[in-house]
Amino acid sequence: MNTRQKILIPILLATACAAGVLLGGKLDFSSSDALFSSNPKKQKLNRLIDYIDYEYVDDVNTDSIVDITVNKILENLDPHSVYIPKEEYAGVIENMQGDFVGIGVSFYNVNDTVVVIQALEGGPSEKIGIRGGDRILYADGTPLFNKDITNDSLTKHLKGEEDSRVTLKVKRKGIKDLLTFKVKRGRVPLKSVDAAYMLSPELGYIKVNRFSETTYKEFEEALEKLKKEGANQIALDLRDNPGGYLSEAIKIVDEFLEDDKLILYTKNKSGSVEETFSKRKGLLEKGDLFVLINENSASASEVVAGALQDNDRGTIVGRRSYGKGLVQREMDLGDGSAVRLTIARYYTPTGRSIQKPYDNGNESYFKDYMRRYKNGELSNADSINVDDSLRYETPEGKIVYGGGGIIPDVFIPQDSNNERNNIKLLLHGGYMSRFIFNVLEENRTFYNNVKREDFDEKVTISNEMVQDFVRFVGNGNIRLSVNNHTTLLKQYLKAVIAQQLYGTTAFEKLINENDPAIEKVLELSQKN
Repeated sequence: MNTRQKILIPILLATACAAGVLLGGKLDFSSSDALFSSNPKKQKLNRLIDYIDYEYVDDVNTDSIVDITVNKILENLDPHSVYIPKEEYAGVIENMQGDFVGIGVSFYNVNDTVVVIQALEGGPSEKIGIRGGDRILYADGTPLFNKDITNDSLTKHLKGEEDSRVTLKVKRKGIKDLLTFKVKRGRVPLKSVDAAYMLSPELGYIKVNRFSETTYKEFEEALEKLKKEGANQIALDLRDNPGGYLSEAIKIVDEFLEDDKLILYTKNKSGSVEETFSKRKGLLEKGDLFVLINENSASASEVVAGALQDNDRGTIVGRRSYGKGLVQREMDLGDGSAVRLTIARYYTPTGRSIQKPYDNGNESYFKDYMRRYKNGELSNADSINVDDSLRYETPEGKIVYGGGGIIPDVFIPQDSNNERNNIKLLLHGGYMSRFIFNVLEENRTFYNNVKREDFDEKVTISNEMVQDFVRFVGNGNIRLSVNNHTTLLKQYLKAVIAQQLYGTTAFEKLINENDPAIEKVLELSQKN
């Protein structure tokens, strides 16, 4: 990978994290009209916009003026008070609800044809037998292979009202005639728990990618499953988790703490404090607990890590977290858009704020990852800057620090040559997914008939496939040298094959092999 791309990696990772830490808590703001109806500042803005609308010499889109104005106002407050335009709001809500209504497939548009990547687990299509590689040619008689049809139009044909039906005509390789599937649209889960499996006979592993409305329910089911399989220790992986609903994070913490333990408190502009305590019998109040975090673990992820660390419950493993300790409240603006406004700060049980400074403006704030990258913090724990004035002590005497993220108890350095991050960049950019889809398409009958228990033996990644991938990304103007990457690249390519065939748990199990943080957790687990 060339020098320019290596520089871009930390920037892109920081941007991805920043885009995902906007929501700290969802609260009702239905009384907003009463709050602002007599505000003279609001009237001043209204008069200005009306004046431009009626008198300005040229035609002006005043909607765009309003959007710009709102954005500028919020930019001068803090990095996490944000405006969500109406064209983006529906997608944001869908992602955080944890499900959507549709037929439940992920797909590519290949040569003007809808080709299924995967029937989503738990969705209507999976239940009736639609498989990866199927080409959906017709929906209720409407051709879906029109050159002019857009992805938005395709989505409209496949989504619809809950319990409504759509008849699909599908072409499957190896079968001469079209297959007919009558699909009843339903709620398709957008899972926030990517994986739950046993790392050892006693240690269970749960990966949470965000905190949506369904996260606690998914987590509870995963934890109960692992306990039945013998888990009395848990590794909770919150790496790259940008946060989400505070309430879901609190419920997860409650599963690990005894009753009446402080989880966090919030303080608003008037100094009013609201405390949150554990209040019910948890599923794993005893037994070893390990929480994995990194520089992209933010917001609600930091609530979990901070609450457990401050209560001397478990071991935090990884690198210093992002540093977002602000709570947002959402307000509907009445036209399909919304604002998320910071209304409080949250504090961990010892009293520390983990919000990193933003006094130098948003641009500087979001470049914090670059500073960490350059000062060596990601590779050496001694390079983490701490402020002695923000020093706190847990009930058992552990020293912890506020002022910018959760510092782990056990430090795991980033790969010295940034190897894993280079590959993750290609993964998140969609290069691996598209390449593997093409690989599967070349021999779809074989791959669709490989059983999960036979996968490791029957599916191998050859050196030739690695070189094919190098040429594939080269077509996208990315120069990839595999001299130091071959083993890890093969591991990730195989994991993406498993993901497209079997789902996210199969993917996580494969990429976790030889992962330094996972290996450290296994070592700690065995010692305990």
